[in-house]
Amino acid sequence: MAGRFVRSSKYRHVFGRPTRKEQCYDNVRVSKNAFDTNLIKANPEYISVNWDSSGGGAFAVIPTSERGRLPERIPLFRGHTAVVLDTDWNPFHDDLIASGSDDGKVFLWRVPEDFTLHLDVPVDEVKDIGPVGKLSGHPKKVGHVLFNPAAENVLASAAGDFTIKLWDIEAGSSKLSLKVGDVIQSMSWSANGSLLVTTSRDKKLRIWDTRQEKPAHEVAGHAGAKNSRAVWMGEHDRVATTGFSRMSDRQLALWDIRTPQQPVDGFQMLDSISGVCMPFWDDGTQCLYLAGKGDGNIRYYEYEHDKFEYLSEYKSADPQRGVAFVPKRGVNMHENEVMRAYKTVNDSYIEPISFIVPRRAESFQEDIYPPTVGLKAAVSSKEWFEGAEGLPPKISLESIYDGQGIKEVPSDAPKPATKAPEPIKVAEPKKEVLESTPEPTPTTALRSPPPPMKEQGATMMAAATKFQDSEPVEEDEDDGSSFEEVQKPVERTSATKPAVAEEAREETASATKAVQDVEASEPQPAVIPKPTEAEVSSPKTVDEEPVAETGATSVESSEREIKNLKAMMAQQSRQISSLTKTVTELVAEVKALKAS
Repeated sequence: MAGRFVRSSKYRHVFGRPTRKEQCYDNVRVSKNAFDTNLIKANPEYISVNWDSSGGGAFAVIPTSERGRLPERIPLFRGHTAVVLDTDWNPFHDDLIASGSDDGKVFLWRVPEDFTLHLDVPVDEVKDIGPVGKLSGHPKKVGHVLFNPAAENVLASAAGDFTIKLWDIEAGSSKLSLKVGDVIQSMSWSANGSLLVTTSRDKKLRIWDTRQEKPAHEVAGHAGAKNSRAVWMGEHDRVATTGFSRMSDRQLALWDIRTPQQPVDGFQMLDSISGVCMPFWDDGTQCLYLAGKGDGNIRYYEYEHDKFEYLSEYKSADPQRGVAFVPKRGVNMHENEVMRAYKTVNDSYIEPISFIVPRRAESFQEDIYPPTVGLKAAVSSKEWFEGAEGLPPKISLESIYDGQGIKEVPSDAPKPATKAPEPIKVAEPKKEVLESTPEPTPTTALRSPPPPMKEQGATMMAAATKFQDSEPVEEDEDDGSSFEEVQKPVERTSATKPAVAEEAREETASATKAVQDVEASEPQPAVIPKPTEAEVSSPKTVDEEPVAETGATSVESSEREIKNLKAMMAQQSRQISSLTKTVTELVAEVKALKAS
């Protein structure tokens, strides 16, 4: 590991844990329809599955608590006259779901209270569930339905007539319509529900200002002919897309919605597998999950410094056609599960996959579970269609962990993930070094802050002016001894890391002592003793010449020694600056170790 830099991350060792077959949802009949959707959707309470049924279209709802083999006959959500292509759960009501079908209709459904698949009735008496609302307006099949993540009861539906309708499901009518112009392959809302991103068969990436019914940006996306997917990255102004190159290589791209002419850092090649990559974004961990359709792998990346840092990959021999991720409030925090996915296997059973941070889970881990979106919308459907927008209030996952139910987090309260008490403790050595440096530092430019430099310059100027004294000073034969004491610590070029702060303090004290010694014992440089009245009245004799020579020699010696002192002080400053930098690096290492 010498010479290698390892990026610090709480999620670098996240691993995907599969589930034993007996704990999966078995005896499932997933729809064989080839339309490109995720086939399943999930929330903390239920999983919806596009069902392979006869006599019109239907889908099934499976309670997440009822694992194991399902009965041969279960109550289906039946009402469409053609195959169901997509479903989506309401983000604020776990029992409300919308469906889109090949018959061009959008239906709304409510899961009955105490819903279960294991009924104590004969098989021929199992009753299906009917819709509670019907939205008509698309002349062709509805391939995608998606609830607004911030506004209550606002639904988007994409249809084969190349349009997206925005429904107010309280009023039961379509208020807005977006004309895409080609087959819509995917769509995703921004966190505040004001913008919508779409990918389509014409290889265009469009970012819609939905209430203006026009795209704010329309740019070229992935160049390949196969389907492309897009997902909005939570509260960031970024969009992640997956698609294909002209050579049919799978690609990943990051887009800045303010300047989306080109993806940030270009298109990143993933592999040459032919299946579509389904992207899923987790705003809590800032991670992007890519699940391949037709293969059994799920890659995951961490978003940091405006790029995706590859973390790892969950590999399985069982390919998946459909994948769904649950909201963060549905994960098992007692096992340090940060995400949970459900994948279809062989169109016959659904397997849960838990993504876990490997650490001891004896208490709530606030650094990996920041507040998340709860069950309360930011605005109503009426307010949203009138132009209002906002982010839904967050809830504390710690209250769910402790079994206290859902509790909202005040909007002005800091997120637990941003609290970092550790750096305060490890920064103390750095503070000690910086506080001890001002006194010995000369007027030369340093890397320290400007105010200490001014104070240090004033200190040195005061020390120099002290030489201009009117009193005579006797010469000292051991003038250079104090300079030798300064040179010894300067000559040391290395120090062990644990004693860096201590050596800095010792050298600072030595430099301060040197200044004090010079002030006390140094001969004065430029002042000749004032002559007495007898010397003035008497003529100058030959004996006075040596005195003048001695004074000149003293001046030259003093100037030379002052120059040496300044040089030594400059060396001291560089040494202390180097030690300060070393301490800063040590602080960064300690912080990184504590974070990991």
